Amino acid sequence: MPEANLMDKLVALCKRRGFIFQSSEIYGGIGGFWDYGPLGVELKRNVKEAWWRDMVTGHDDTTVQSGAPREYEMCGLDCSIIMHPQIWKCSGHYDLFHDMMVDCRTDGCKARFRADQLKSSECPLKPSKHPGEHDKCSLTEPREFNLMFETYIGALRDEENKSFLRPETAQGIFANFKNVCDSSRVKVPFGIAQIGKSFRNEITPKNFTFRSREFEQMEIEFFCKPAESRQWYTYWRDRRFAWYTSLGMKTEKLRLRDHAAEELSHYSCGTADIEYAFPFLEAGDYGELEGVAHRGDFDLRSHMEGKLVKDAAGNLVVDRGPDGKPKYAGSGKDLSYFDDEAKERFVPHVIEPSAGADRGTLAFLCEAYCEDAIPDEKGAAQPRTVMKLHPRLAPIKAAILPLVKRDGMPEIAADMYRSLKKHWNVFYDEKGAIGRRYRRQDEAGTPFCITVDGQTLNDQTVTIRDRDSCKQWRIKIDEIADEIRKRLSA
Repeated sequence: MPEANLMDKLVALCKRRGFIFQSSEIYGGIGGFWDYGPLGVELKRNVKEAWWRDMVTGHDDTTVQSGAPREYEMCGLDCSIIMHPQIWKCSGHYDLFHDMMVDCRTDGCKARFRADQLKSSECPLKPSKHPGEHDKCSLTEPREFNLMFETYIGALRDEENKSFLRPETAQGIFANFKNVCDSSRVKVPFGIAQIGKSFRNEITPKNFTFRSREFEQMEIEFFCKPAESRQWYTYWRDRRFAWYTSLGMKTEKLRLRDHAAEELSHYSCGTADIEYAFPFLEAGDYGELEGVAHRGDFDLRSHMEGKLVKDAAGNLVVDRGPDGKPKYAGSGKDLSYFDDEAKERFVPHVIEPSAGADRGTLAFLCEAYCEDAIPDEKGAAQPRTVMKLHPRLAPIKAAILPLVKRDGMPEIAADMYRSLKKHWNVFYDEKGAIGRRYRRQDEAGTPFCITVDGQTLNDQTVTIRDRDSCKQWRIKIDEIADEIRKRLSA
């Protein structure tokens, strides 16, 4: 059974502590949209910054990375949300990006479901059953539902001015492939990374932020020689899995699953999903965190020649109408690459690690949520809720707490707060008993609490408390920044 109770507790904590709120809640909310509160925006930003640092700016392109076939370069883009409508026609989204949906015609229900999720959906009618299991259920035949949000460019709302909010960030990278090559002098193999918003008009958004209509992606399009693409695919699937474990995900809750042949997209040479055992799923089930796909030369060829489909022999060819002309014309631009050293021209193959920033944030929240008991001042066990977030991801790195509001302790603590705030997001709190303040920081996921007490006035030392072990030790005030830096990097 799903860990529904755990999920309910996590959702309640997220609202109570300011991680995540329902969008437009004062008006009853709007399905599939979420707002990140003061702690949530810091957590999600830290997830994105860790990804960008580890994948892009922290990448050393002068040496062969562990497991990589050879050295490579990385750079970034930030593309617009609305692009030329022809991009979505050539990419296949205009024709193929849909789910099958069914409606219930029963009075008192009128619910809408994804056709492939009827066995995991819940009918609004009571007692709770799956759609179609009530005697009076009347479901329509499945029909296509395009997931792209439509919009219009300019003053007229007609077909010529219709466009779409992007359903993924990848296509902007492909459309800028030549611009990046010409302006940055990068050489294959290289990767282009992007973090940005995407929009999908999901039929049934559910499971908190797991399936939303507005979400953020962290994507890499890695361009390589066709002959080396298999090695690069293996490298990226392994490297991306290791990134999650390096940030505290337990391997028994995380798995790397290769797609079976029947699951592969028509252009895919191989795809692996990095999946996490979310508590809202049935025992033994996993939900996708990230997909790593070997896309071959499908994307660049599509934007050169037009929409590609498979012929009877299984080869990718231009989709043509009865008149023999391409159904959707490509850009006509040459997106091939010339290798100066090998003196050869080719269309690069693409390996795509595509991660969800929102799903990643949700998984880190699920992984961090913990209930335990710690002794109070008299040795009695006191239950507590603690978010054991990896220090790199924690919204607040340290809390500065004067033991009491007198004897100069608040002034020392305030000076310390202002000094540390230049380096990290830290928090000052002087309200309430010290134990209660510790508990508030435990729920926020703050890894270290620094307490100014009576001894500080005598020897200029403070107490540091570790969130997970609750161990405390004393350190000189002028050594605090180095101590936190050392422990955060560890």
